[in-house]
Amino acid sequence: MLASDTGALQQAKLVLLGDMGAGKSSLVLRFVKGQFFDYQESTIGAAFLTKTMPEQNVKFEIWDTAGQERYHSLAPMYYRGAAAAVIVFDITNTESLGKAKNWVKELQRQGNPNMVMALAGNKADLADARAVTTEEAQTFADDNNLFFWETSAKTNQNVLELFTDIAQKLPRTSAQPQPSNAGITLSEPPQQRPQKSGCC
Repeated sequence: MLASDTGALQQAKLVLLGDMGAGKSSLVLRFVKGQFFDYQESTIGAAFLTKTMPEQNVKFEIWDTAGQERYHSLAPMYYRGAAAAVIVFDITNTESLGKAKNWVKELQRQGNPNMVMALAGNKADLADARAVTTEEAQTFADDNNLFFWETSAKTNQNVLELFTDIAQKLPRTSAQPQPSNAGITLSEPPQQRPQKSGCC
């Protein structure tokens, strides 16, 4: 907990984007609560969590967006005004890297021009099933001014390092955060029914 003046605490809106099953929710859950579940239900709309990093003097307001295509049109309302974005892909799935590249292009066109963007190659614990090389992802990150981490929500590999890196790269004047309450808020568009699927 913060022992000093919390008035100086920087609040930063952070959004996670990426294909369904890339492990966005698992990364957030590992970072915020230190938990991992082998079965994670697909996010409906978006989930909201907060996490304070006292060492970095930052409080993240995190929007974990749904990866399903039918929720794509909702994404701008979550990344609008965000100070940072983590674009997540699954290292065992080349198609998920393609989706990640599309998200990067969209953010470059429509996102906050000062947004800190990170590329996370998740499921590093499944290296034997790797379909995307570290070099390919690193080259894409370098070409698009992103920083890149290979992570594993399951083993906790580089999860804290990823978010610490983001906190350190934030401009000192952050985007205005959304009003928030503690816990998780689920939002779902009208006339949409949640569908269960096994993804990590």
